[in-house]
Amino acid sequence: MSQQEILAALERRAEEGGGEERRRRQHAAGKLTARERMELFFDAGTFEETDKLVTHRCRDFGMDEQLIPGDGVVCGHGQVDGRPVYAFAQDFTVFGGSLSETNAAKIVKIMDLAMKMGAPVVGLNDSGGARIQEGVVSLGGYADIFLRNVLSSGVIPQISAIMGPCAGGAVYSPAITDFIIMVQKTSYMFVTGPDVVKTVTHEQVTMEELGGAMTHNVKSGVAHFAVADDRECLALIRELLGYLPSNNLDEPPRRPTADPRDRHDEALDRVIPAQANQPYDMLDVIHMVVDGHEFLEVHQHYARNIIVGFARLDGRPVGIVANQPAHLAGTLDIDASVKGARFVRFCDAFNIPLVTFEDVPGFLPGTQQEYGGIIRHGAKLLFAFAEATVPKVTVITRKAYGGAYCVMSSKHIRTDLNFAWPTAEIAVMGPEGAVNILYKRELDGAKDPAALRASKVAEFREKFANPLVAAGRGYVDEVIQPRETRAKLITALESLSIKRDKNPPKKHGNIPL
Repeated sequence: MSQQEILAALERRAEEGGGEERRRRQHAAGKLTARERMELFFDAGTFEETDKLVTHRCRDFGMDEQLIPGDGVVCGHGQVDGRPVYAFAQDFTVFGGSLSETNAAKIVKIMDLAMKMGAPVVGLNDSGGARIQEGVVSLGGYADIFLRNVLSSGVIPQISAIMGPCAGGAVYSPAITDFIIMVQKTSYMFVTGPDVVKTVTHEQVTMEELGGAMTHNVKSGVAHFAVADDRECLALIRELLGYLPSNNLDEPPRRPTADPRDRHDEALDRVIPAQANQPYDMLDVIHMVVDGHEFLEVHQHYARNIIVGFARLDGRPVGIVANQPAHLAGTLDIDASVKGARFVRFCDAFNIPLVTFEDVPGFLPGTQQEYGGIIRHGAKLLFAFAEATVPKVTVITRKAYGGAYCVMSSKHIRTDLNFAWPTAEIAVMGPEGAVNILYKRELDGAKDPAALRASKVAEFREKFANPLVAAGRGYVDEVIQPRETRAKLITALESLSIKRDKNPPKKHGNIPL
């Protein structure tokens, strides 16, 4: 055979992966193959593969007779919406996608190239874990990848898709990346599997219950998105990348929009209920304000009392953080604080302006929260907002009470522009609680405590259940009509587009982890 024929045969062998039978099993399990995923992910005809002919170096346990070019991972680069992206896809049809020394080296090479080029890196995970036959060198391969994840953090966007098994030490690479997407019913993540759990703790649990997509989207918060199948997963990654810059030195990509910048939605004037204790859906507010009513919610199923996600205003990507009065009255608890802090820090790292919609009655009370460390976790959100130097704009729609008012991107922690609707209430606490404290002695001795309480509540509400005191002190820059919110935000972000701010010189802060 000529060299050309040998090369062609090797390339065909690499493209066959684990062979027809294993590819059939992959499809029967509801999963695409690694190569199908790569071709579907990148713009048509742009994928360029690297290290296609690499094979493992293990010669023990009969492995010398099992040499498959590519060695269980497909690596390369291409374009997504015309922008360069680097990616790797573990091939479950080859040695179960297990990580070998050379397999890891391929991934590390892609991650290093992505850093040099200032381009996002995407990992499509579908692996049985470390290759047992190789021992410590496969474990070393994981550590090599972890190091790149850490060094890349905040420099280039890193996105992990869990499209099959991801267990043991393998979970820590996705955990360091910026976003994790899990495919329902075909993917799972856990440090120790159901058998080990049963042996150690005597708990009976299935793989789905222990580490399935909805477990990590609803309960643990490890994953940020849950999708129905591989195709939806890849489409979501492409959509997500559309909001992100290629690296921390670039600006987020703007897109033309047909949505008028001065559009007024009068439905916003009717969003806030007449009674202060009645809920409403903050998602309605967000959708009415942003371009095309399109909002990509992150962590949708986790800590639903706070909303985070991406949208555009006049074509400019923004990160949105909002209290959700429809869940736990929009209070901040441990999970919501951590969820919000992580998202704020991501946006700040990648030059994405932050827009905050605030309706927060305070922190969630209770022994469970205090014992769980709400002081420390709540401080994370405060730290993240205060640390952020990107353009920051806040809109107070209704309640802004106590320490939670300070935390939710208040003027006092370097927020650039703070707006309030006429329905805003900015105070240490709500009228009822304030009256119970301020007039406790009078109420205890009153002939008609109910009437006295009602009058004092009305007095307190008249004084503080509006944004005028805060506006008078400059804590709120402008009181706006709800229907004007979109136009005001766009004008504000445009004025802030040349903002330059920085933190004091230091290696890094000590966020209260």
